[in-house]
Amino acid sequence: MSLPLLLASSSVYRKQLLEKLQLPFICASPDIDESILPSEQPSDYVQRLAIEKAKALKMEYPHHIIIGSDQCAVLEVNGQQQILGKPHTVENAIQQLSQASGQHVTFLTGLCVYNSDNQQCHSLVEPFSVHFRTLTRPQIERYIEQEMPLDCAGSFKSEGLGIRLFSALEGRDPNTLIGLPLIALIDLLEQQDIQVL
Repeated sequence: MSLPLLLASSSVYRKQLLEKLQLPFICASPDIDESILPSEQPSDYVQRLAIEKAKALKMEYPHHIIIGSDQCAVLEVNGQQQILGKPHTVENAIQQLSQASGQHVTFLTGLCVYNSDNQQCHSLVEPFSVHFRTLTRPQIERYIEQEMPLDCAGSFKSEGLGIRLFSALEGRDPNTLIGLPLIALIDLLEQQDIQVL
């Protein structure tokens, strides 16, 4: 019999995504420092946080398969990669979407499946790219007023009205944009002998 599943997240979006797999699981919120390290690359950053989130709960849940995930949006500005986190305020959301207007933004989602019973750890980074339409300030303000995406990296909800902001999407799993790449997660769960089908 496989170990019980634990989602190391307080995100309602990740919880809703994991429910799609129709596997029983519980949720717990990990308490970690999410600061980026000096010179840390975005992909290293999200992978490290996904692993740290999963391992942060290993003492409380010593016989579980723990899923950790973290995400950031990366915009290239003048040849430099800039991480777009959660805006938290309307002003920051306007600034983020203004920067992204007409640009290509890559979402990187770190994913970790950690077996707290035998300490096996599997992790990866799943990319997904978004091409933004050229947006006017009134369009950006109207979108933010309608959806209030202040708790979403990059200032949009792709599963909602955010789809109006895009000209194209690229990637193998659109769930990645919402914060939990289910196709990759199924692969990692199978490595822990958890059969989804």
